[in-house]
Amino acid sequence: MKKKFKILKWILGVFLSLIILLVSLFFWIRSLIPPRDTNIVSSEAKNIAYITEDVPEYRGKILAVVTSTDKMGTSDESTGYELTELARAYYVFKANGFEVDIASPLGGKPPVVIDDEDMGKYDYAFLNDSIAQYKANNTQKISNVIAKDYEAIYFVGGKGAMFDFPNNKAIQSLVRNYYQNDKVIGAVCHGPAALVNVTLDNGKPLVENKTVSSFTNEEELLLISDAKSIFPFLLQDKLVEEGARFNAGTMYLEKMSHDKNLITGQNPWSVWVLAETMISELGYVPKYRPVTDEEHAIHVLQAYENNGSEGAKTLLNQLIRDEDQPVNRLLIAKHGILAAMKGRLGRFFSLLNLTSYAKDLEEQE
Repeated sequence: MKKKFKILKWILGVFLSLIILLVSLFFWIRSLIPPRDTNIVSSEAKNIAYITEDVPEYRGKILAVVTSTDKMGTSDESTGYELTELARAYYVFKANGFEVDIASPLGGKPPVVIDDEDMGKYDYAFLNDSIAQYKANNTQKISNVIAKDYEAIYFVGGKGAMFDFPNNKAIQSLVRNYYQNDKVIGAVCHGPAALVNVTLDNGKPLVENKTVSSFTNEEELLLISDAKSIFPFLLQDKLVEEGARFNAGTMYLEKMSHDKNLITGQNPWSVWVLAETMISELGYVPKYRPVTDEEHAIHVLQAYENNGSEGAKTLLNQLIRDEDQPVNRLLIAKHGILAAMKGRLGRFFSLLNLTSYAKDLEEQE
């Protein structure tokens, strides 16, 4: 009886120790995250110099295309277009002299996905922009779009695009028309679903032998384990099946592919570089834009991938101490949590330590 009591006591002690450890870990992680800037919600385009100052003369129009699908297949999971993927490209195009129209397969008001944790000042500015909101809530029906009216087309991501982009005849016609007439085509995250099932006049798939990027299988399956049964296909697999040279970067980090007039991005963190590359492909030098704190965090995470913790710390010192640039610590911490989800505990603690290092640098400054 005493022996059983000792075992029970030992198990209880271990259990309590684990609880204390987890609670301590939770509060440590929480202490690394800066308080949210509540003023950001009221951001307005008119107060952002990049959008309003030194805007070139009118250069034409770009069409942004968003999904009309609000549910993921037969599941009850809601979806739509990703607001950040529309808003950031929208303002890059506007700041560089282009008017932006928005279309969708069904027209009218499309479903939108807003992730508060990913929202920055440009995203809230988009929500507070009456003209942008009118366009976003009253989209053109894609079948009514006149191709010659636009200098380029940009397909916004969002999981809904996997359902209503691939088999839409109007989208296929526009993509074929633009590609064969050397007009610029951009697509990000799930947006490249607009490129599959497109056959050129020579009978070959559009993406055959083209270098492309999109949301990867790894990124899809980490958060949606049953994605293969929910979606009609995995986008990476479909692009490869049609002959694309798939260009995958590190999970949830910036990655863009540029193959002549076809410009594709892997995920939401690729929007800035993709939109500015579209401006370059249109024949213009992109206007200077202050790099965001989120982009700085992505660059730090890429430095971590390439050169480990010391390389990332070197970049953090350069950005925070030498250049007084903001770095989004939350994004670094979230990548640590993603590592934990994959069972990579060493990477988890390494990225949290990196987040702590960034916090210490900021407090010193």
